[in-house]
Amino acid sequence: MKRAAIYLRVSSDEQTYENQRPDVERVAQTRGYRIVATYEEQASAAKQRAAFARVMEDAHHGRFDVLVVWALDRFGRSMVGNMQAVLDLDRCGVKVVSVREPWLDTEGAVRPLLIAIFSWVAEQEREQLVARTVAGMERARKNGVHVGRPEVVIDVELARSLHSQGASVRKIAQHLRVPKTTVHRALHRADRPERG
Repeated sequence: MKRAAIYLRVSSDEQTYENQRPDVERVAQTRGYRIVATYEEQASAAKQRAAFARVMEDAHHGRFDVLVVWALDRFGRSMVGNMQAVLDLDRCGVKVVSVREPWLDTEGAVRPLLIAIFSWVAEQEREQLVARTVAGMERARKNGVHVGRPEVVIDVELARSLHSQGASVRKIAQHLRVPKTTVHRALHRADRPERG
């Protein structure tokens, strides 16, 4: 019985990998794999991914024979990165099986080409998503809508008073229950003369 690891990833904490889990576990069970490890990650494919790094390290140490993923775009979104990772796993004897891309566990010369094509498609989707997001933010800004995290509002007079009494920025931030950078900005703004 082959030992299988499962890798589940979502891009943000507003998403859940629980949507991927049933399909991935079903594929493992249908193929008769014994699940020995599950790696879960809430991180953009563009950022450092600790669970992905553990997958690759454990694969090189021979801790599993098969890696089951929901889709290549969950594995990563860079064409070059996906190809390198899948081929690296091939070299250390770990087969990658994807719920959404059943062709991934085919053999032969066409496999690297298919990996490249589907990874490129995932990369293009990511670029389109980024472009749409930037365009939407720009449109919102032009319409006077605040984009980004909500600005934390503090009692500037109280912050100045505490500061003039010798309280450190850290103590003021703790007292007001806000980040230190918010206190720094408020004090800096309060010290600047207004332009008339």
